[in-house]
Amino acid sequence: MRHQKVKRFFTLLAIFSFFTLTALPAIAGEFGDLKVKISDARDSIVTMLKNKDKRGADQQKLVKDTADAVSAMLAKMKAPAGKEAKFKELVDTWTAFKKTRETELVPLILSGKQDDAEKLAGGIQKERFQKIMGLVDELGK
Repeated sequence: MRHQKVKRFFTLLAIFSFFTLTALPAIAGEFGDLKVKISDARDSIVTMLKNKDKRGADQQKLVKDTADAVSAMLAKMKAPAGKEAKFKELVDTWTAFKKTRETELVPLILSGKQDDAEKLAGGIQKERFQKIMGLVDELGK
């Protein structure tokens, strides 16, 4: 009798461990993919900011498309169990980051207001970016 209970316990433990270990990489992988998309979005706007010759239609489209890719991915993702508040914080911070980028930062860059654009990019946008990346790391654990 005791032998059967021990055997059942280890069987259940093995099943639980299998599902836990196979689910975690999927979550980390999804957030890892998100982090790549966020980095791509950042790189596209930094390129526009730092290079006056990279402000044409192609770069503007890249800036929009990379940010839209992040938003689309976030819309399809679900919060990991027990981390719903952190996930909401990530979505809200990304939304603010993207809105400022589209309504303030890009127009400043395109109108040649380099100092104002750099101040905005190095201020609140940098803070938001760092917060976003930290949240992605936390959620991917």
